Amino acid sequence: MTRIIMITGGQSSGKSLHAEQRALALCPTPIYVATARVDPADAEMRERIAKHRERRGPEWTTIEEPVKLGSLTLPSGSVVLIDCVTLWCTNLFFDLDCDPDATLRAARAEFDRLTTAATSATSTAATFIIVTNEIGLGGVSDSAMQRRFADLQGRINQHIAARADEVTMVVSGIPVKIK
Repeated sequence: MTRIIMITGGQSSGKSLHAEQRALALCPTPIYVATARVDPADAEMRERIAKHRERRGPEWTTIEEPVKLGSLTLPSGSVVLIDCVTLWCTNLFFDLDCDPDATLRAARAEFDRLTTAATSATSTAATFIIVTNEIGLGGVSDSAMQRRFADLQGRINQHIAARADEVTMVVSGIPVKIK
């Protein structure tokens, strides 16, 4: 049976580090799915990614997949860390002309395809550790596009959390079990 562990929190709350530690506790050779698309001119984002890579050692297998999570082929019994839903949804959102309803449909379908394929295609189903952001905690934006995206993010988080076996929120580096 597929197991889903959702780890949420604010930006730079420590959720990725916590997720990496959970993955390594479950498996000596986890898979890291990076969802970021990086603009070559964005030096700050490249630096963030470099810091994430430095934390992970050679025991990790990294797969870069910014959109098609449902198309991943995973080894039997894998522990898969997906970091992160927010960047993944951002990619989908802009690919779908900033249409939150189309993005939500696409994200739900990809997520469900990913977790369903892992259950049916492997003799020992995967464990997914899903990292996401709680972007709506900081207040309502004055930008219509940002409000649409924050609502979309909240709805996909609810979809994933409803299917998750565990949900943990990381606050100031402290994991707090929610579910």
